[in-house]
Amino acid sequence: MASTQRFSGYPLPREGPRTISSHVEESNPVLRGWQLIVATKAISWVPFLAKATWANAKFGDVKDIPGLERYDYLLHPVVTPLASEGNEVSRLEVTPELFPRQPEDLAGRFYSVADYHELYKTGKLTPIQVAKALIPLISRDQDGKYMSAWKETRVEAVLAAAEASTKRYREGKPLGILDGVPIGVKEDTDVEGYTCCFGQTPEPGDPAFVPSKKTLWPVAQMVAAGAIVVGLLAMHELGSDVTGCNPRRGSPKNWNNTSYYTGGSSSGAGSALCAGLIPIAIGTDAGGSIRIPSSFCGVYGLKPTLHRTHSMQSSICVIGPLAATAADLTIGYRSMTAPNPDDAIQSSFGPSIPPSPTAKKTIGICREWVDHASPVVRDSMEKALVYFTKTLNYEVVDIHIPYLREGQWAHSAWALSEAVDHLRSRLKERALSTVNHCNKILLATGSCTGATDFIKYSQMRALLMEHLAFLFKKYPGLLIVTPTSPEPGWKVSPGDEAYGFIDGNMTVRMMMYIWLANSTGCPAVSAPVGYAEPEQGEGKVPIGLMAMGEWGAEEQLLAWAAETEGYLNGTLDGGRVKPKEWADVVKLAGDVKVESS
Repeated sequence: MASTQRFSGYPLPREGPRTISSHVEESNPVLRGWQLIVATKAISWVPFLAKATWANAKFGDVKDIPGLERYDYLLHPVVTPLASEGNEVSRLEVTPELFPRQPEDLAGRFYSVADYHELYKTGKLTPIQVAKALIPLISRDQDGKYMSAWKETRVEAVLAAAEASTKRYREGKPLGILDGVPIGVKEDTDVEGYTCCFGQTPEPGDPAFVPSKKTLWPVAQMVAAGAIVVGLLAMHELGSDVTGCNPRRGSPKNWNNTSYYTGGSSSGAGSALCAGLIPIAIGTDAGGSIRIPSSFCGVYGLKPTLHRTHSMQSSICVIGPLAATAADLTIGYRSMTAPNPDDAIQSSFGPSIPPSPTAKKTIGICREWVDHASPVVRDSMEKALVYFTKTLNYEVVDIHIPYLREGQWAHSAWALSEAVDHLRSRLKERALSTVNHCNKILLATGSCTGATDFIKYSQMRALLMEHLAFLFKKYPGLLIVTPTSPEPGWKVSPGDEAYGFIDGNMTVRMMMYIWLANSTGCPAVSAPVGYAEPEQGEGKVPIGLMAMGEWGAEEQLLAWAAETEGYLNGTLDGGRVKPKEWADVVKLAGDVKVESS
């Protein structure tokens, strides 16, 4: 049955051309160590080299694709799901009975929001005990074991919020299930009193880096519900790559296996979640920056529809939650999506509606796309698909998506161009002098994109959005399922912490599946479905599966993530794997003396 959802700005459902996806190995040079330093100086001294790098990345090839002229310019892919007539609900409720606690004996069990809420209600634990247990673990000032995931922790503010929450529970007046629950926020998102550094390391007193005066709307909604921001989470500098490697500050650790990167750019979020420090983190995603860390770190991540949570100055970037469990991902999403009266676009969104239990379930697979994943990733995906079809009655249909390679070129060039503009807007003429070697090269390359190329990128976007609208009309409720990443992780190379590195070929490969949701504004979710044996270090490497849905289909994707969690916990051999260095925050908090709290 066709969807009754109403939209503003919905694309014309029109099938795109039948194209062949070649996915030939890219030819971008790998730069690390002294080669990276020399290349940085050369590209600064010889501007022609930046243009040559841009051309070698195929960023100029999109304009030569025949037929793009038949599509409208689409510089901003805003598709707004509208509330149904007579529906006064602005967002779905977050109530404790909707999120029961997981069984205590569940393999690889992580503490959830529901766990903290139950402990607080029964008086077995208090928010101030949890805060006092966490601060020594995450504070850079105290050389905490898990400090690499965190950019900053304002101890006095954390303790004050925890004291207030403890008082509310003591009086039997908690604000809700989130009251007293520790969360983290990526360092590119405003939180009052904290300084957004975007992964950079500015000099003390730099006037471009000052504490935020106001908390951004999505975060403010969670704080209003009682959540305690225990700190800002570290990120890949400028969010310009997907490893999480940050040579100037130190890279967050992937506690599943510290010889693998966390993924990025929400690297601190992935690290903190897989370490068990917090149940929810808030990240941003312009090119997989929520979903890739979720996949690499074995947690859950949602990229909402463009502007669903906040109207950003971007046509590809969104704010969304990462979480330790599927239920917590839903809590995070619902908590941050109240209509903002000061945001004309975001406040016009109708609530995402959970799917009907009787609705037909359809998974679309683009075989020529999925087949480029590594064997171990494909194997994990196929096993999960058997569960979806045999246990949950999903129908799997084969679909085609045109211009997979060319569309990714367009997205990559667009993302770099936005990064250049955002940095120049903040730092003016000294923009490039403040960033690391890798970003000097990437931003110089991104600066080469011209207006004609942008127009053609936007026409490619229009083509893809019309084709997706065609698929969603043909298969109502369709979820397009791929691996989150074609590889189970990205191995750390010795010496990369000194200067960082650029491996454009691997970056393009790791972003193979995630870019489409950013380019078109569609929502997508990543969930863990398996593990690979490591090629280096100790600890199994998580594998993520991703579903992309129609604009506004966040609740359908969250329901799918919960179903995927059922597979992970109940069907996958061995179930969920908890990292060896996982922090038992509840036990540590229990050791904090009540009288001192």
